[in-house]
Amino acid sequence: MIGFSQNLLSQSNSSKIKVDGVASVVGDFVILDSDIDRMYVDMESQGLSTKDVSRCELISKLMEDKLYAHHAIQDSLEVSDQEIYDYVGQSIDYFTEQLGSMEKVLEFYNKPDEASFREELFEINKIQKLSANMQEKIIEKTSITPEEVREFFESIPNYDLPVFGTELEISQIVMSPIVSKDEEKRIINQLKSFKVDILEGGSSFASKAILYSQDPGSRSTGGKYTLQRKRPRMVKEFRDVAFRLPEGDISEPFKSDFGWHLLKVDKIRGQEVDIRHILLTPRIDGKDLAQSKNTLDTLRKRIIDKEISFKDAALYFSSEKETKNNGGVLINPITADSRFELTKIDPVLYNQIRYLKDNEISVPLIEEDKSGIKKYKILKVSNRFDEHTADFSMDYIKIKELALKKKKLDAIQEWMKDKIKSTYININQDYRSCDSKYNWLKK
Repeated sequence: MIGFSQNLLSQSNSSKIKVDGVASVVGDFVILDSDIDRMYVDMESQGLSTKDVSRCELISKLMEDKLYAHHAIQDSLEVSDQEIYDYVGQSIDYFTEQLGSMEKVLEFYNKPDEASFREELFEINKIQKLSANMQEKIIEKTSITPEEVREFFESIPNYDLPVFGTELEISQIVMSPIVSKDEEKRIINQLKSFKVDILEGGSSFASKAILYSQDPGSRSTGGKYTLQRKRPRMVKEFRDVAFRLPEGDISEPFKSDFGWHLLKVDKIRGQEVDIRHILLTPRIDGKDLAQSKNTLDTLRKRIIDKEISFKDAALYFSSEKETKNNGGVLINPITADSRFELTKIDPVLYNQIRYLKDNEISVPLIEEDKSGIKKYKILKVSNRFDEHTADFSMDYIKIKELALKKKKLDAIQEWMKDKIKSTYININQDYRSCDSKYNWLKK
């Protein structure tokens, strides 16, 4: 690839000779006409319309990705090949499930065999990962001061101020049934027997995970996850064990909010660690679950009768660690604040609170998480913010988010302009008339 791009260096930028199949060269990367064709196929496979999407738009996107990837390599940013291979495997499994067979997948994507298709997907996804890593590096230290937020807000004309839709603040109290000592002992002993089978009997950890793990997110891949120290994605108990164990070791059974785990460290690569785990969740006796509902019913009546406030009831009785200390108030996982925009709220949660009046408390509702653990909860709409034009004091968090987003976008655009000047770029004559927000032709 590098040699090919170097051959093109000898050509004048004004050359009118078309290199067959080459749309552009960015740094050490070649973009082919077939790459643009493939983007159309990818969009259609995702159900997206390509009617109004021009080749100019697609080549511009490809050139941006290649520029990021080129400089990611120059800056020695790491990408886990195994993580990319795993993602490719999951993608092919999904394609096969959707189309019915590998033969139909290869026919749809016009590929001669599975091996070459996998290799192409690997290269595509590696470029995307390098591109994403480079963009994250560009903006990782970008922060914003309150004064910058104010300046951003004051720079928006009154007629152009954003309008925020109706938002709700939602609180809940969760009552999880108590797991019996016998059930806890059963699970721990089962995980210990797995460990013995693996260490002494030669069993595969991955096979055990596929057969027995109750984690739907990793069961099909043999319990595999790749964790990064700088990007926490698991509960603390899980991360602590994963980053403490030496490579190749298997943990003792340990508990988290999801159940009990057995964890093995497959590979340590600097700030990344490849692990496998087996999750077992406790079997809850029907009587224990019914008792949780009855207890929550009684607590709800005490709150309605004003014997105890919802906030105090959450603090003293809720079994949900994430909300009990702030009065049961839910945190929006998308915005990281306590407001949920009505039009974007999770459909399940919306159906649970849609008929509640302000400060009305729901009846106990049963909930089952992805691991199969059942519990009861009561909900209330603790605050409502009607649709309104942005107000600096009322909507500071949202305005700060918009201001920071703009600052990051500005940082990326400045980086792009600077790197385009210093990076070798060759564009085929067919695409030189394309409009772009970046000066790819360096005029």
